[in-house]
Amino acid sequence: QLQLVESGGGLVQPGGSLRLSCAASGFTLDYYAIGWFRQAPGKEREGVSCVSSIGGSTNYADSVKGRFTISRDNAKNTVYLQMNSLKPGDTAVYYCAAVGGVDWFIPHCPDGGMDYWGKGTLVTVSS
Repeated sequence: QLQLVESGGGLVQPGGSLRLSCAASGFTLDYYAIGWFRQAPGKEREGVSCVSSIGGSTNYADSVKGRFTISRDNAKNTVYLQMNSLKPGDTAVYYCAAVGGVDWFIPHCPDGGMDYWGKGTLVTVSS
């Protein structure tokens, strides 16, 4: 069964850090671009970050630039999202998703075009 499983969410105080993991099973992530998305209560889902398959090129939403870092470990078939300096506005369910058949060197993760999605992990930033 092909699936992505997120982990690492939880409750953290403003200014704190969390590291989310996205582990794949049933397929290898090597040739997939991987994106992190989030959906806050009452809001539409938005793209947070994307990493290309080969070379590991990345992009970030303006709201998280300088605070979040996406990385991948193909040997572990896992992608990470390191989140620092968290703010209450980062509170959301975070999803990872994979897309194949895209340029291997350009981080391109279209929300409407991802092939596989995880079920999400909740991040709550609150004092």
